[in-house]
Amino acid sequence: MNTILISGGTGLIGRHLSGLLKSKGYKVRLLSRESNPKNSFPTFLWNIDQNTIDDSAFNGVNHIIHLTGAGVANKRWTNKRKNEILDSRVDSTNLLYDTVKRLEVPLKSFVAASATGYYGSTTTDKIFKETNKAGNDFLSNVCELWEKAINQFEHLKIRTVILRTGIVLSKEGGALEKMTTPVITSIGNGKQFMPWIHIDDLCELYIKGIEDNKFQGVYNAVSTEHITNFSFSKVLSKIVKKPFIPFMAPKVLLKIALGEMSSIIVNGNRVSAEKIKQAGFKFKFEDLKKALKNLL
Repeated sequence: MNTILISGGTGLIGRHLSGLLKSKGYKVRLLSRESNPKNSFPTFLWNIDQNTIDDSAFNGVNHIIHLTGAGVANKRWTNKRKNEILDSRVDSTNLLYDTVKRLEVPLKSFVAASATGYYGSTTTDKIFKETNKAGNDFLSNVCELWEKAINQFEHLKIRTVILRTGIVLSKEGGALEKMTTPVITSIGNGKQFMPWIHIDDLCELYIKGIEDNKFQGVYNAVSTEHITNFSFSKVLSKIVKKPFIPFMAPKVLLKIALGEMSSIIVNGNRVSAEKIKQAGFKFKFEDLKKALKNLL
């Protein structure tokens, strides 16, 4: 029986994934900044700021799934917050790499999160593929440095998988909870694309990452459907039976209200899912209406 160590395992994706892995017969361990008796799985402590980690977490571990990262949309992007967003991703990855190397952990795979923010916060008709270069804004820079840290595991001859993840749809919180308000609105001009993925499909991708020895490198973890914020909001309003009102707030007002963080709300790219389909992955939810009906 394989043992999986998950960093960020108490977050939205980690909680869902841990339960799914357990149902499939895997042993699951969590890395966390603090102990919590309510955790359903053995939990080991680490402190990214102090560069410390419980070495015993790695005993008998076959795979690591790395989900750690400070929330991008949780707080206004002050210089301090931007440093937290970057350091929580890069420093945590470096700590894992250094520990795996030092302890000579014989990992079969290292599967890690990244984000579609890699391509930059823009809105164009271009469909971004994994071979496209990184954008030139804050989040794309974060993703580029994050992935550079992740790719260190290849130096240890460990199969490495990076999932550039879009907006994760879940009934347990996240973006969908924030969007499901008494009145559903679009944001800005509504033309920005929203690359999304159902949490079930995303977790199945992580499982493919540990089970499929041919699954390696970078993949966009998004649905095949390209949908704008305006269309997404209209579909959501019909599913939850709440009124839809287009909210055409000028970008300049949103920037005043949210600062630099507004870029991830008023912009959005079309992102290709072709590579993961060619790798044999079969989506349960490619259609937004079907996904939302399942969740809501």
